[in-house]
Order: sequence, then C-alpha cells, then structure tokens
Amino acid sequence: MRLQDKTALVTGAAQGIGKVIAQTFAREGAKVVIGDIKEPEGRGVEKEIKAAGGEAYFMRLDVTDEGSWKQVVQSILDRLGRLDILVNNAGISRRMPLEEFPVEVWDQMMAVNVRGVFLGTKSAVPVMRKAGGGCIINMSSIAGLVGHKTSAEAYIATKGAVTTLTKGVAVHYAKDNIRVNSIHPCTVATPLVDDLFRNPEMKKARFEEVPMGRIATEQDVANAALFLASDEASFITGVSLPVDGGLTAY
Repeated sequence: MRLQDKTALVTGAAQGIGKVIAQTFAREGAKVVIGDIKEPEGRGVEKEIKAAGGEAYFMRLDVTDEGSWKQVVQSILDRLGRLDILVNNAGISRRMPLEEFPVEVWDQMMAVNVRGVFLGTKSAVPVMRKAGGGCIINMSSIAGLVGHKTSAEAYIATKGAVTTLTKGVAVHYAKDNIRVNSIHPCTVATPLVDDLFRNPEMKKARFEEVPMGRIATEQDVANAALFLASDEASFITGVSLPVDGGLTAY
C-alpha cells in the first residue's frame, strides 16, 4: 500500500473531491482524518471508510478559524501520534459579474480558499518539521494558472493566491523535508457541477475547452493527490500539477 502507516488530514472531505481523496488514501493504508464543518456528512464518510476496512476519524474543522486548526491538529497528535499528509481541499465558489460582486462575498471566498490554506499550512509545518518531514497538497484550479473565462474573477484571485503560496512554502521548507505541491483540476464532475450544467451552453463550453473531450472525475483528482502524497513523489515539490485533459496546454 502506497500510504501505509501514514496519517492524513483532508479538509472539506465530507463530500465531493475531498471525500474521494479520503477514501482513496484509506484504501492505500493511510489513517485518514476527515476535517469539515458538515458533521452528519463527515461522519457518514467516516462510517463508509470503516465499513470498507479503512481507518478514519471525523473531526469538526472550520478552516477559517485558527483555534479550530490548533484543536484538530492537537487531537490528531493525541490520538494518532503524527501528521504526515495535509490536503488543503476545502474551498467555495460564487459566480457573479465583477461589477456586482459583493465585498462580503469576496471576503468569504478569501477566508475559505486562501486563509484556510494559510492556516492549515501554518498549523502543519511545525509538526511535520519535528517529525522529519511531511507532505502538503493544496487544491487550486486551472483558474489558478490562467484567466479562465467562465470562472469568476474572485475565484481566479483566490486560486492564484493558493498557487503562489504553495511555491513560496515549498521553497522555504524544502530544507525540512516538507514537500508542498498544488493540484489544478479543470471542471470536475460533482453534484454542484450537475446544477451548473443545467445551462446547456455552459455544459457545451466546459466540455469543448478540454482537448481530451471530457471533464475530470473526482477520482482523477484523487489519483493525482495520491501520487503527490506517496513516496513516489519524494523529489517533487513546488509543482503546480494540472489535472485538466490538456486545457492549460493551449
């Protein structure tokens, strides 16, 4: 198993991409902590992983709150003794024209998408340094690499911040054997995207922009996270890995 004896915290793991990452890591031998504010859903994922023979623990985590991070990381150390992998996956998106975008919604997106990654990294680095190393994976987007025309400017700004924050942390903490990379999916098939695709023009545009002719699956993204978390990627840090079917190759 590729993550045997490792402990991983995945934020936003009560549903969607985070859930599939948690399930994938558990299948590969990791002890997985499901960090989310959605307790019923998170405990459901915990139950599913345990039923499949994996080891999982739900812990309520508000990624925007530093106290919540401190409590969860300490709970992980108390219960499991170590934190090897952090996946900063939690994120939100709001779609509105720039001229109509409320400042408070901008602030909310920055709090979840950027401050959440910053606080998670800040909380994990000292623990990983003390243990002799670790791996942090930040969920960005193709919108963190290019000015994606069907994404809101606020979302692009948050994901761009995640991209460059990743590189900065990677450079500063490589000496401590802490690897930090970001993943950049194109549109991913999730229930939220099903709602978006009720607009046939939007669905057509999202499929046509991908050279491989389809959108990503949650498992596509989880597989990339698994590789980056595994020892196979032991010499990879500061990388922005697109999972986009060639979209950013244009």
